[in-house]
Amino acid sequence: MTSSRHGWRAALLTAGLLLGGIAAAQEAAIRKNLGERLPQMGQPAPIDEVTRTPMPGLYEVRIGTEVYYTDAEGNYLLHGELLDMRKQRNLTEERMARLLAIDFDRLPLKDAFTIVRGNGKRRVALFQDPNCTYCKRFERELQRVDNVTIHMFLYPILGPDSLVKSRNVWCARDKGRAWQDWMVRDIVVPPAPAPGCDTTALDRNREFGRKYQITGTPTLVFADGKRISGAIAAADFEKRLAEAQ
Repeated sequence: MTSSRHGWRAALLTAGLLLGGIAAAQEAAIRKNLGERLPQMGQPAPIDEVTRTPMPGLYEVRIGTEVYYTDAEGNYLLHGELLDMRKQRNLTEERMARLLAIDFDRLPLKDAFTIVRGNGKRRVALFQDPNCTYCKRFERELQRVDNVTIHMFLYPILGPDSLVKSRNVWCARDKGRAWQDWMVRDIVVPPAPAPGCDTTALDRNREFGRKYQITGTPTLVFADGKRISGAIAAADFEKRLAEAQ
């Protein structure tokens, strides 16, 4: 019996090594073939990661935060969403959420101003442009949410006037009130006071956004690092805050 068990263990070990070798060979083939072909297609390189997907014969290829799919030899390339129809899951969406997650504790909060409602126990970071229509819609929804701390990052990306308005808000004595006046009550923010107000935080916010591919406003970052783009209803926002806790 002992020799039989040792035989099975040896067989399993051998099988594992063979499978590992096959997987390594497939990854090497994908890296070699796509590495040669991607530049010809105008695609970014190099390949950062190759992983097997739940779908037989299909591999995920990650280049930065872009996700592609290919066969075992890198002869075909897909750029789209992979859906698990049995479990009703969007695997690509879930993967992108992990790739684009932002560590909340590493947010540069010195470049944001803070609005606290109620006990402020729940936390969220918002990247918003003062000329963003969807941001205004979302701000009106936020008026219905209590017990939250909002770290507001001014993110002027919609044009020169967005930068002007952002500077005026950032240089106001009460940034939170100036922001709410404009976004909720349509009260124009007065020009920035005397020169000397340091607005380099706005430049750093845009640089941070480029680094983390924040391409639209509003963008919401929750305490668990997950983020979403676009205006959502107060009820959905409450749900997301609860999940992040």
